[in-house]
Amino acid sequence: MASLQLCLPSTCRFRQRPVHCAADQRQGLFNRIAPVYDNLNDLLSLGQHRVWKRMAVSWSGAKMGDCVLDLCCGSGDLAFLLSEKVGSNGKVTGLDFSKEQLSIASHRQNFVPKACCNNIEWIEGDALDLPFSDGYFDAITVGYGLRNVVDKHRAMQEMYRVLKPGSRVSVLDFNKSTQPFTASIQEWMIDNVVVPMATGYGLAKEYEYLKSSIREFLTGKELEKLALQVGFSNATHYEIGGGLMGNLVAKR
Repeated sequence: MASLQLCLPSTCRFRQRPVHCAADQRQGLFNRIAPVYDNLNDLLSLGQHRVWKRMAVSWSGAKMGDCVLDLCCGSGDLAFLLSEKVGSNGKVTGLDFSKEQLSIASHRQNFVPKACCNNIEWIEGDALDLPFSDGYFDAITVGYGLRNVVDKHRAMQEMYRVLKPGSRVSVLDFNKSTQPFTASIQEWMIDNVVVPMATGYGLAKEYEYLKSSIREFLTGKELEKLALQVGFSNATHYEIGGGLMGNLVAKR
């Protein structure tokens, strides 16, 4: 059975009240966890998050020469994988709401072979108001971000708007399972693995949020329905990681 990845989402506007205050609080949260984010992801998933992220990038359909977006990019894992896919003639934009996460992504870029990452641009921005023109991107990925935006419908609309016709968005996140056993395993691992390990880094409160965010998330079928509602021509949600993770693939 797959280990549970930490993967708190990158900050993009969060579901709590009041909205603006909550957004500021969550931005601060991700700025605080940024220095240990990647290490905890590796530890908690036993490295499996790297496999899931490669799957997400593959499902996006990104190819050589494409112009692609990694939304809620965090420390840049998906953006670096997309960079390899699109090559030197392509372009990758990594957008996130956390300055600290973007700073770490930019720093990591210095240690990646130049041929693989000269095509990445990092932008601070809002998932609900993307600063791009209609039909701008050939593919979009979202890793552990959609679950936490204030208005998921609006976020999906924005992704639909900036995608070219025939292109795909690939959304990787925790799976809100409809199977009681899988859901109970997920919650047990958060309580008994994720939070205790985060406690060792002084981040227990930050990671206690994870369980409630999954409970409030959409099921795979609900994600498919949302994608179709905003205009995507088809949508399929895949359960991966033993049902603990999920990936929505939607075509414009």
